[in-house]
Amino acid sequence: MLTLSTYKYYANGEWKESESGQTIDIVSPYLDEVIGKVQAITKKEVDEAIRFAHEAQKEWAETSLQQRAAYLYKWADELVNMQEEIAEIIMKEVGKGRKDAQKEVVRTADFIRYTIEEALHMHGESMRGDSFPGGAASKVAITQRVPLGVVLAVAPFNYPVNLAAAKVAPALMAGNAVIFKPATQGSISGVKMIEALDKAGLPKGLVNLVTGRGAVIGDYLVEHEGINMISFTGGTNTGVHLAEKAKMIPLVLELGGKDPGIVCEDADLHEAALQIISGAFSYSGQRCTAIKRVLVHENVADELVTLLKAEVEKLSVGSPEQESTIVPLIDNDSASFVQGLIYDAIQKGATVVTGNKREQNLIYPTLLDHVTGNMHVAWKEPFGPVLPIIRVKSDEEAIHIANKSEFGLQASVFTKDINRAFAIANKIDTGSVQINGRTERGPDHFPFIGVKGSGMGVQGIRKSLESMTREKVLVLNLAD
Repeated sequence: MLTLSTYKYYANGEWKESESGQTIDIVSPYLDEVIGKVQAITKKEVDEAIRFAHEAQKEWAETSLQQRAAYLYKWADELVNMQEEIAEIIMKEVGKGRKDAQKEVVRTADFIRYTIEEALHMHGESMRGDSFPGGAASKVAITQRVPLGVVLAVAPFNYPVNLAAAKVAPALMAGNAVIFKPATQGSISGVKMIEALDKAGLPKGLVNLVTGRGAVIGDYLVEHEGINMISFTGGTNTGVHLAEKAKMIPLVLELGGKDPGIVCEDADLHEAALQIISGAFSYSGQRCTAIKRVLVHENVADELVTLLKAEVEKLSVGSPEQESTIVPLIDNDSASFVQGLIYDAIQKGATVVTGNKREQNLIYPTLLDHVTGNMHVAWKEPFGPVLPIIRVKSDEEAIHIANKSEFGLQASVFTKDINRAFAIANKIDTGSVQINGRTERGPDHFPFIGVKGSGMGVQGIRKSLESMTREKVLVLNLAD
């Protein structure tokens, strides 16, 4: 049983209470009660954390990869040791089923270990001056990757441990220090993740966890002259605002999506339906990679809708403690937004196939048919359990509607014709296209890319290591 606690922030290897004397209540989305409090720190405390990070980073940059690896291996082991405790926190704090929460913690440990191995196998290169016309044979250039300094890692609520460690681990292996800002709803999970890192004995000051009100420390962190790189996962509006404030600071942004599932008339409709439902409704659709609209050829639309309806009505609805697929959304505002999209679609002529039921912040899985382009649900990201069906007359129309979106994260294409699959995939403006499978993050070492309003830069273990370093060239001038 989770007891009500006031959690401290973490700076220079110490757990501290803020001098502000203020805390932020963390309310469980399904218990509807306060499960803990986190510190609302001040700008002065942000300054101190960043100063500690810079001091620690100088020495850390001089350590060998093997030394860094030893600490991170211990971190991974501690996370595994704490998996049940952390899973309980994740479940209570963000409403994710306990089994999925536990898998997230174990996956995070695996991510850290893979990051270590990838970093150990990254090497620089050299080139001779005579390889260029008119070049000097006496010159040899050696390129190496060096850390950027202090990385600001901002994590989302929906994967509060995995997507946090996906920033912290590469930053540390690359020789950086980190200022870690968890999502407010997800802060306790972040605290627990850093407790595991603290148990690993990481040198003081290298990772500092800051919690607080966005209005006080949000922009202040982003614009701080002591921040050398920002890695952010969250909503598109926040990401755009952050990019405007960051100016010349290197950025990697992982933002929202409106991932289409394109179903061709020759698709295996039974398999497509299973993949679409899994992709759209797991964790109530609170995933940037969730399938958020279905573009189906009109000749097979009726059959697909029938199959989708049957699968939606099998979904379990209720508490994460019962491992329900559909759980309460993160807060009431999110539920109201989703309900507003449903009402707008109905008023404009969409058909409710199933669903359209709300209990506080619990939205029952909703399938909407005959959705058209004048409905908000066709374009806006709901981050909730509503799936619009848009009927199309051709592959070209499906591609046009897919590309008209402001987002470009992922897409799925369902067809038995591999040539057709590639022809469609090559024309879709997204970072990734899944063929005959649901949209998902995939293995953590795969490149994870968002274009347009879905992000900037590339995630994935090797790509993260590269984005958190810069190339430096040493030129040897050899005697003739």
